[in-house]
Amino acid sequence: MSDEGLASLHELARAAGISVEWQDAHGNHQVVAPEVLKTVLSALDIEADTPEQIAASLVRLQQSGADSGSNLVIGVVRQAMELAVPSSNPVLHFRMEFESGGVVDGVAKRKDEHTVVVPGISVPGYHRLFIGHQHFTLAVAPHRCYSMADATGTPHPREWALAVQIYGLRRRGGMLAAPGGSGGIGDFTALGELGKIAAQRGAAALAISPVHAMFSADPARFSPYGPSSRLHINVLHIDPAEVFGQPAVGLAISALGLGHEMVRLEQLDLIDWPGVARAKLAVLHRLFDGFPANVGSSVHEEFLRFRSEGGAVLEDHARFEALHAWQVSEGTGSSGWREWPVQYQDPAGPAVTAFAGTHALEVSFHAFLQWLADRGMARAQGAAREAGMSIGLISDLAVGTDPSGSHAWSRQGEILARLSPGAPPDIYNPHGQAWGITAFSPSAMKRNGYRAFIEMLRASLKHAGGIRIDHALGLSRMWLVPEGSSPRDGAYVNYPFEDMMRLVALESWRLRTVVVGENLGTVPEGFNDKIASAGMLGMQVMWFERQHWGDNAPFKQPVHWSPESVGMTTTHDLPTVAGWWVGRDLEWRARLGLFADGANQEEQWRVRERDREQLVQAINAAGFGSDKVDASAPHAPLKAVFEFIGTANCPLVVVPLEDVLALEEQPNFPGTIDTHPNWRRRIGVPVEQLLNEKQVNQRLGALLQARKKS
Repeated sequence: MSDEGLASLHELARAAGISVEWQDAHGNHQVVAPEVLKTVLSALDIEADTPEQIAASLVRLQQSGADSGSNLVIGVVRQAMELAVPSSNPVLHFRMEFESGGVVDGVAKRKDEHTVVVPGISVPGYHRLFIGHQHFTLAVAPHRCYSMADATGTPHPREWALAVQIYGLRRRGGMLAAPGGSGGIGDFTALGELGKIAAQRGAAALAISPVHAMFSADPARFSPYGPSSRLHINVLHIDPAEVFGQPAVGLAISALGLGHEMVRLEQLDLIDWPGVARAKLAVLHRLFDGFPANVGSSVHEEFLRFRSEGGAVLEDHARFEALHAWQVSEGTGSSGWREWPVQYQDPAGPAVTAFAGTHALEVSFHAFLQWLADRGMARAQGAAREAGMSIGLISDLAVGTDPSGSHAWSRQGEILARLSPGAPPDIYNPHGQAWGITAFSPSAMKRNGYRAFIEMLRASLKHAGGIRIDHALGLSRMWLVPEGSSPRDGAYVNYPFEDMMRLVALESWRLRTVVVGENLGTVPEGFNDKIASAGMLGMQVMWFERQHWGDNAPFKQPVHWSPESVGMTTTHDLPTVAGWWVGRDLEWRARLGLFADGANQEEQWRVRERDREQLVQAINAAGFGSDKVDASAPHAPLKAVFEFIGTANCPLVVVPLEDVLALEEQPNFPGTIDTHPNWRRRIGVPVEQLLNEKQVNQRLGALLQARKKS
């Protein structure tokens, strides 16, 4: 390609929001190859194969950029807002209808022949503005998200939270009279019980794994970060006894002949997701067959209200689930809607409407499941708050959805179907990552007034006091990998960060919800400062908090961590403390061939031994009591680690249940699918006993005392 042609391609890529140049995790300057740029542009539906196409595409982008096509205008409290209102009048009168009620009339001054300026509004919310012959929705955001100080009522909170993979929980009682349990998977009742118990130990929150809706007809797809929809809930976490009572559930299990299967599922150490789904959905369908005669009239009315309020969003998901099950039963479309007959690929088409009419009972069943799941999660949050937690549940918002799922089907015009979010090669993932999911289209979001983004935020915040936004870097830019390409052959695509961050702050304020952003990986310059100024808490993970990069780098004392972050020992994608200490993660990497080129287990273990020594030196330097930690000890010094992280200068510290229980295996191993039992590990004891063991109490006691002193 000529220099002139390359310059034109780069100009087009930048106009489309693609970063032609970027800096990798090692600080090296990178330039995206021309062929990669063309492939990404094509996936964005922008033609760039010839010089003529490049020139024409650039003109179209420039023209479309002048008008977003939406009447939503996003601003900040007490700051004037500019609106596109062509007129020759020097001033225009307007009427404002506030979201909370009330009306005010005012005057907008003209900036130029195309733009007027509306005075600043002091009340956050979604307000309707009528001016001239136009109307706008003004999304007026607060300056910052709802904070830990707001949630706790203290200016300098020092709280702690327990992170838990909900699917791994066990409990007594439940779907079986003996030996007890919930049918082989954790449920919302177990979560609520754990919330009560953790609150008694002083926890302010439970940070949970994503509970987004999965595929009822294809339960082999169970990664919580590759859901079918982020607007709905995973129905396998339902506890049917919560509505129907234990006797009715027992009768259903007996009538279906599932007693032995339920026992088998409950006794497994690893979740059998397909087996759990078959058994649990069969029980739920049996209960649905007797509904509403098997509940009181008020409960039935609650369901009817839920379905009515769910509107088209709930109806679309219920129709998708019913259609998907039907297609699977017909032997087609097991991978989702992109394999369905074309007439069923349009959720608003006549074929889908006709299907919903002839299969109304099945559509109702899936709406019924969402009602039970929504009710269960609400009760878990209520239990945690009533037990004294200032926050309760911190939900987890996955970065994207499965491209063949419900969300992608119902929002086809707002997603990037041929690009997968991922990550370029970095220190922990030297081959890069492509997550096989889809993300929102930045241009489509603007064009549609951020409708899909807002409804997704509200769904995730509905029954929570906090939210963790997975890969929050995606609010600014997303590493997008074309379908079928290597993760290395992706590019960063820019997103409307300011608009999205303001909407996050507004929804956080409206629903009184603390916001945490996962800011790990290749972080763009200035990103952490931007989210901090917006009141989004970043994440500081002990493994990464070092005084400098490079071998044998000392660990940074947590008292010097940022007060605008959440402190944590580890994450679900990283080694547990006990596992890191003994090199369990290195054993897995060696077994699965996941070391970087030229590295091996023996060499990496020598590095780990030096890192252990550095961690011990940092812990001992912090001066916890008279006992010194020994770097050669066979087991991780968890009590000392909990004291260490408890001193973090952060409003919230999060410790995973795996660390509390000294477990060596991590929930997920990035870069693997079937070769590591991701998202399948169950906790060995029921929630009622989880925090009773002496050493567990010592660890949590040490953490709580350190938080009080910090």
